[in-house]
Amino acid sequence: MRIIVDDLTGPEIEAFLHGHLSEMRAISPPESTHALELSSLRRPGVTFWSAREGNAVLGCAAIKEIDLEHAEVKSMRTDPGHKNRGIASQLLKHIIGESKLMGYTRLSLETGSAEFFEPARKLYLKHGFAYCEPFAEYRKDPNSVFMTKVL
Repeated sequence: MRIIVDDLTGPEIEAFLHGHLSEMRAISPPESTHALELSSLRRPGVTFWSAREGNAVLGCAAIKEIDLEHAEVKSMRTDPGHKNRGIASQLLKHIIGESKLMGYTRLSLETGSAEFFEPARKLYLKHGFAYCEPFAEYRKDPNSVFMTKVL
């Protein structure tokens, strides 16, 4: 598996992200779905990585700059057919390391509060994230939990 900065132009990553958005919209109400569309992932201030074997996309993750020292983890996803292989952990370790190199001193994230998101919450806790209050433009939401990590 290799983790690369992805320019988001290939049809395979577009299909992968379409699957991510569809799943998030099916699980969370519209006002609580914070997954970014492809066009938003292509904006300045967002760095997107994909994990691949050959041309197959196994997973992805992104960071979105909040300010010069703080970024948000976005679009963490592992292909359902490749879960339990450690892909999410490898991606998270990679983006934590890259975020430090980019000069960020804090990473934060929003994820769901439903049972579906429990594996994600456990992953973030395992990698040193802690629960926190809403950050940036988020507001308290019973469908969301917020986490942060000092780098």
